Amino acid sequence: MTVTAHTTADGAAAAPASEPAESLRPHAEDAFAAELTALAAADDRPRPARWKLSPWAVATYLLGGTLPDGTVITPKYVGPRRLVEVAVTTLATDRALLLLGVPGTAKTWVSEHLAAAVSGDSTLLVQGTAGTPEEAIRYGWNYAQLLARGPSRDALVPSPVMRAMAEGMTARVEELTRIPADVQDTLITILSEKTLPIPELGQEVQAVRGFNLIATANDRDRGVNDLSSALRRRFNTVVLPLPESVDAEVDIVSRRVDQLGRSLELPTAPDGLDEIRRVVTVFRELRDGVTSDGRTKVKSPSGTLSTAEAISVVTNGLALSAHFGDGVLRPGDVAAGILGAVVRDPAADRVIWQEYLEAVVRERDGWKDFYRACREVSA
Repeated sequence: MTVTAHTTADGAAAAPASEPAESLRPHAEDAFAAELTALAAADDRPRPARWKLSPWAVATYLLGGTLPDGTVITPKYVGPRRLVEVAVTTLATDRALLLLGVPGTAKTWVSEHLAAAVSGDSTLLVQGTAGTPEEAIRYGWNYAQLLARGPSRDALVPSPVMRAMAEGMTARVEELTRIPADVQDTLITILSEKTLPIPELGQEVQAVRGFNLIATANDRDRGVNDLSSALRRRFNTVVLPLPESVDAEVDIVSRRVDQLGRSLELPTAPDGLDEIRRVVTVFRELRDGVTSDGRTKVKSPSGTLSTAEAISVVTNGLALSAHFGDGVLRPGDVAAGILGAVVRDPAADRVIWQEYLEAVVRERDGWKDFYRACREVSA
């Protein structure tokens, strides 16, 4: 094969045209390939049909641990171990798994890593929206071939769910409650009969051993359509909670910000933990409607103020400190991000934020710089 070389403006040779660019956000099975390989090598427990790892190894991959050879498996999810064990066990049965929770509880993150550990492929994904068609779950057609030759298997375009059924893999459906009700119900036959009829060809696709499905749904913003009782019965539901404590949430935010910072080639912010704790504390107090010491009640804004939003605020602050500051994460780097996360409704939320600043932040020891920075961006 011939590869064409290119030169840059200064005459230096550029990368070959056929060389793929580095992925901004690798799939879980690629980003953590070394850990998955080490787990597979050390895993001597029984594995369900077509699983890459045993249920024990899948849980270890998500929760973290140290293997006998000293390999450290980093935690992908920080939360109750039993929830992960129930989720993994569900996938080892013929019941589909529904991950339910408020925004920012790592539903998509857990779904991706479960699929990567179980099947070695997290890309068999249907993204739910109000416009998701039935073909996204069942199958579509290559209309050029359909017009030229009529209905045939060659003209059929399988959906990710159909591919997972045929290959014994794990399919994922994100934001299931955003999908129209009639399209949601396409899953009923698939999950109950493990069969996908193709009436145009008088055929069907039967799921082989190893097939299962993980869906996620938001139980606060209920989306376009709630699940029918018939469809909900086809799932085992695992509710992913918000972090129990400030320390747990700070740990989650710190880990994820560190991962994102490395992928974006941002420098590590020295002493950034104090600002992360402030962001998490503000979000938790406004979310819970009471200060951390339980003494002062506060009003909650309209936004969710999730852990995922805290990660976004801190990551953006890290970028600000790296590119426009001295590399140290300071209150001024996170203040604007907090304002954007809290004030979603310009009228009501701005009043709530101002009251919180004056009644809580202003009087808190060690928060003077943070108070000034928030006042400045809120003016």
